[in-house]
Amino acid sequence: MPIPVPQSSSTFDSETNLTNGRSGTGSMPAGPGSLIAELEAATHEASQQRRVQMLRRVTDLFVGNAGVLGEDQADIFGDVIGHLIQRVETEALVDLGSRLAPLENAPNTIIQSLARHDEIAVAGPVLSRSIKLTDDDLIEIARSKGQDHLGAISERNRIAAAVTDILVERGSASVVRKLSRNQGADFSDSGFQQLTDRAVDDEHLAQNLAQRVDLPTGLLERLVSEATDAVRARMLAAAPPDRRGAIEAALASASSRVLRNATVQRDFDGAQARIAAMTKNGSFNEAAMMQFANGKQYEDMVAGLAKLSSAPIKLIDQLMSQARHDGIVVLCKAASIRWPVCSAILMNRFPKHEMSAGELERARSDYLRLSPATAQRALRFWLIRGVARTQTETGE
Repeated sequence: MPIPVPQSSSTFDSETNLTNGRSGTGSMPAGPGSLIAELEAATHEASQQRRVQMLRRVTDLFVGNAGVLGEDQADIFGDVIGHLIQRVETEALVDLGSRLAPLENAPNTIIQSLARHDEIAVAGPVLSRSIKLTDDDLIEIARSKGQDHLGAISERNRIAAAVTDILVERGSASVVRKLSRNQGADFSDSGFQQLTDRAVDDEHLAQNLAQRVDLPTGLLERLVSEATDAVRARMLAAAPPDRRGAIEAALASASSRVLRNATVQRDFDGAQARIAAMTKNGSFNEAAMMQFANGKQYEDMVAGLAKLSSAPIKLIDQLMSQARHDGIVVLCKAASIRWPVCSAILMNRFPKHEMSAGELERARSDYLRLSPATAQRALRFWLIRGVARTQTETGE
C-alpha cells in the first residue's frame, strides 16, 4: 500500500533538494513523485545498509522542515520512520534519537518507542530532553527500566513530583545525587523526607540538598544537625551566597535545640537512688534498661548507664543530649550493653526526636563494627579529659 504524502503543502517540492548530499548517502530525488517511490521501496527494503541510508535521508528531511510541518505531516513521517527502524542497527537508532529529542513536533510514536528502548544510548537523549513524553510516560518508564534510564530522566529540565517520587524510591545513589542537583525537579513532602533519610549516609547528597531553596526548613535543620563538622563546612562553602544564610540559621537552630536539651534542669538523685535499690535486690539489668528506654524515663536511663559504665552522670547526660549517635554507641559497647537495648536508648533519648530508619541502621553498623576494647579506650579518654577540664575550671 503506498505511503501517503500530503499534496496540499509545497514543502516537499521546495525543500527536498535542501538535503542533497547532507548525510553522505547521495542526492535526494528531484521531486515528490520520486520521493514517494523511494519511501515505498524503502519500507520493503531487505538490505540493512539501504534501510539505514533511507532512514538518515528521511530524518534529514524531517529535521530540516520540522518548523513548518503540521501534526498530520509529522505523523506521516512517523509512519515512514517506524517502518524503517524495525530492522536497523543500534547505531542508527542512537543517531535518530539524538536528532528527534529536541524537536517539539517529533513523531510521537517514534519518541515513545525510542524512550522505552533497552539501550540507554538510544533512550537517553529522548528521556532527558523530549517534551513529547508525559508524566505518565515517565512514571511508567521509571517503574520498569534500570538505573541508566532513571538517571536520564533525572536530567530533564522539568520533572514533576509524581515522577521524582519514583526516582527517589527506585534510584541508586548516583541517580538521587543527580536528581537532587536538578533545580527543575519538584519533590513531594514524602520525596524530600526520603531524600533526607538517605542523606544521613551520603555526604554528597546532603550537600546537594542543603543548596535547594525548596527544602523544608525542618528537614534542613535535621540535615545540618546530623552532619559532621567537615560536611557542614562543605555545605556552607558550596552554597550560593543567597543560600548560606538559611544554612547558618538552620545550624544555629539545631545547636540551640541540642543546647536546650542539654541544659534542662534534671533531678538525677532520685534516679540514682532507684538504681541503687534495684541493684541491691537484683532487679537492675538490661531488661530494666529496656523498660526505662521504652518509657522515655530519661533520668533513669542516664543513671542506669552511669551505673553500667562507671562513668559520671554529667558525662552520660552530655552524650545523651547530642544529636549524633556516636557517643551513646561507644558508651553501650564499652558497658557490654547489647544492641536491642542500645537502639531503644537511641530512639527514646529525646522527647520529640525520632531516629529515621537510615539513622538507626547507620548506628547499628557502627555498633557492630566497634570492638569493646576500642570503646573502652574511648570512654577512658573522655573520663580523663573530663577530670582534667574540671581541675582546670576549679583551679586544683
